[in-house]
Amino acid sequence: MAVIGVDSETSQDIDRSGPVGWNPFTRLVFRFVFVSFGLMCLLEAQITAVFLGWPAERLAHDTVAWPARLLDPTVKWVGDHVFGVEAVNHDSGSGDQTYNWVQLWCVLMVAVVATVVWTALDRRRPDYRRLAGWFLLVIRVCLGGQMLLYGFAKLIPSQMPEPALSTLLEPYGNMNSMGVLWNQVGSSPSYEILLGAAEVTAGLLLFIPRTAMVGAMLALVDMAMVFVMDMNFDVPVKIGSGFFMLMALVLLTPEAKRLAEMLILDRRPGPSTAPYPFRTPRARRIATLVQLALAIWIAVGLAHASWGIYQQVGSGRPKPPLYGIWTVEEFTRDGQSVPPLLTDENRWQRIVFDYPGFMQYQQMDGTLVPAKLQIDTQSHHLQLQTADAPLSFHEAQPQQQPPSMGDFTFQQSAPDQLRLEGEFNGHPVTVTLHRFDENNFPLRDSGFHWVINYPSS
Repeated sequence: MAVIGVDSETSQDIDRSGPVGWNPFTRLVFRFVFVSFGLMCLLEAQITAVFLGWPAERLAHDTVAWPARLLDPTVKWVGDHVFGVEAVNHDSGSGDQTYNWVQLWCVLMVAVVATVVWTALDRRRPDYRRLAGWFLLVIRVCLGGQMLLYGFAKLIPSQMPEPALSTLLEPYGNMNSMGVLWNQVGSSPSYEILLGAAEVTAGLLLFIPRTAMVGAMLALVDMAMVFVMDMNFDVPVKIGSGFFMLMALVLLTPEAKRLAEMLILDRRPGPSTAPYPFRTPRARRIATLVQLALAIWIAVGLAHASWGIYQQVGSGRPKPPLYGIWTVEEFTRDGQSVPPLLTDENRWQRIVFDYPGFMQYQQMDGTLVPAKLQIDTQSHHLQLQTADAPLSFHEAQPQQQPPSMGDFTFQQSAPDQLRLEGEFNGHPVTVTLHRFDENNFPLRDSGFHWVINYPSS
């Protein structure tokens, strides 16, 4: 069965003659889709980074995002004068900022104007089959790259790592909906790997011309699920996932009749008339090899990047010294024993060592406070510094050294016993702690069972 973007070697498999001309509505829709989707692909820095492969890891964000940066003044002006909002692109990781929505509106308006002008200047052209062939090829390759990006981040479970030790201490109600989704998927690495395998499979199929239609169908299912989760769990990439879902629909549109014949009418589909830019057998073979080489280049780069992130945040990452959750048994401040009162803001309830270079201490009201950590296991010295921003395990090192908040020596009389003695926030402090086994949490201890007589809630 011939598929999207494939010219068969024989005329029996595929018919490239197609209709004599497109109807006016089809030509109008194509012009709008060509301009709007082309602009979106050009402005999406993530697409550029994926195609650059592993060298993109060394490029600054502004380097791959330069087309979008050129529009910054226009987007800001539209935000100020049309919507009355501040359209500034914050480097926060969110793809649903005010800036992104205003930019999307600008893209749609440019596409509308361009479609009107294009239609007025090119009314007599019967169709755009050759241009459509190139357009579908670019869309297919761009979507394939994005599916590999999404897929490898889950196939090598780095996008949603298992819940951190501090997360195990957080009340469920303190999490936002995105945190619930992230921890739900991260708590089952095998489930995350299966999700990634489906997305990687869709991406690879999209790069192979003869399997592109199957890849587009799988990508549509994958991205529809991602879009639904983004909408219902308020994940800030709704514009991106919605766009990728529409890209899959665009790829399937030329084959809609054949899909209906095969899936709904249950009869043998007719020959494909989907446009494809390469006409000779030799050109098609070369194009296929180039696409396969591009798929390998992107896959290797993304696998390398995902593996690097997994080594930092995944379950197999190196554990820091004193790793674990430590419960405070005795807390002495200024030489006086401090009772465990919930109203005491200065006493600790627990401390957590989970990621190298960071520590969190839990106050009596349950608040977890992050701190940067320097620890010397030779001299048994531990120093805490304030974290000027929310705890992030991927943040760059600050240019200025943050102020010190604590300086301790530590002793371990046993693997599950710890004593800290030193100064914290200008006061002499002595803390005696006992390690709590994190595997005692039901989330860590539940595992998998074929037989469950009494389900737990």
